[in-house]
Amino acid sequence: MGSIVSKFTVFFDEPFWVGIFEREEGTKYEACKITFGAEPKDYVIYEFMLKNQKDLKFSPGIDINCCVKRCKNPKRMKREIRKQVNSSACIGTKAQQALKLQHEQMKTIKKVRSKEQKEAEKERLFELKQKKRKQKHRGH
Repeated sequence: MGSIVSKFTVFFDEPFWVGIFEREEGTKYEACKITFGAEPKDYVIYEFMLKNQKDLKFSPGIDINCCVKRCKNPKRMKREIRKQVNSSACIGTKAQQALKLQHEQMKTIKKVRSKEQKEAEKERLFELKQKKRKQKHRGH
């Protein structure tokens, strides 16, 4: 009988706390995402896992034979982890990166729209000032 390895990770994914439950069963890797509202306490997570572990819906099993793990030198591993943490280009998962890209695009669109509105308002005020000047000039 093969070994079963389980891992549960909780992190803050704006605006909710999310838990990822991963398990390796023999040569299959499966994952499940659980969304919490507020920051869960340890005992809440423990109770949730005891009551709902059998009802969790895991992703289809991925064969892990293709990915052979090698032991790395601890110093090299520490350097790589530090580089990944300091690197801003590799933030989060693919979904998080896609959301970040969408956010950046919306930010640039909003910036362009705001600039156009400011210029239109500036032009309107200039036209108003010119009109007022002409009216004053005609009054003499």
